[in-house]
Amino acid sequence: MTRNPFINAAAALLYIIIVASSMFYGTQKMSHEDSVIAPIAALSLFTLSAAVMGYIFFYQPLQLFLEGKKKAGVDLFVRTTMIFAGVTVVILIILFSGSFF
Repeated sequence: MTRNPFINAAAALLYIIIVASSMFYGTQKMSHEDSVIAPIAALSLFTLSAAVMGYIFFYQPLQLFLEGKKKAGVDLFVRTTMIFAGVTVVILIILFSGSFF
């Protein structure tokens, strides 16, 4: 990703929006029969999401850390995480206030 924590947090949020929207709208068009494909798809999506989020949150901080810029790497990771935590809090406030969607 980038060395800009705002862009990293926005990329994580965009990925989540795409996955959640696909799950929400995609399940409306599916038949609701039990199938082994559903748990396979869920575990595959979980694994993919772990890899994508790992890349978004850890790639640049790890690069900095391995280049000997340990403080900058840790700082980037912490700032990205804190910004994403702030976004998450805002989303939870909207969810529990019931005033959106």
